[in-house]
Amino acid sequence: MSRSYRMHNEEVPMTDSRCWLFKSEPSGFSLEDLKNRPDATEQWDGVRNYQARNFLRDEIMVGDRVLFYHSNIAEPAVVGIAEVVKAGYPDWTALDPEGDHFDPRSTPENPVWYMVDVRFVRELPRPVTLAELKGIPALSEMALLNRSRLSIQPVTEAEWSLILRLGGVQ
Repeated sequence: MSRSYRMHNEEVPMTDSRCWLFKSEPSGFSLEDLKNRPDATEQWDGVRNYQARNFLRDEIMVGDRVLFYHSNIAEPAVVGIAEVVKAGYPDWTALDPEGDHFDPRSTPENPVWYMVDVRFVRELPRPVTLAELKGIPALSEMALLNRSRLSIQPVTEAEWSLILRLGGVQ
């Protein structure tokens, strides 16, 4: 299947998996938590931003690669790799009135929010900090470094490869 998407105002063809950065606060859900789940797999739920929801619902596919990023800590960093093992489906946590992610606008017939399932692949031998990423000119256009508060962000193949090299992979 051939896909394309817009990145930095240009159309980028993709013939296989795409790359993403998923942010998570480690106090809520860490890479270690993912690693310790049954089959090292978990749903990525609770996203409540429409642009990120659209990525989850419409663009993220099985086989896509994920940089796992720990946010809202003293030294935010890319700490590992995951892969998407189930494409977007309705986020049932929006239906639970007792849950943290409840949204009364979402119904089983008309879901507002979506999630995907991800599987742990590996930890980076060395976390790649936000401060380090900011100092690399080749990453200056990366969404993460341009005030994007999105918890789900596309990553180019070049950004993916450079971050993995910095983290001691490849």
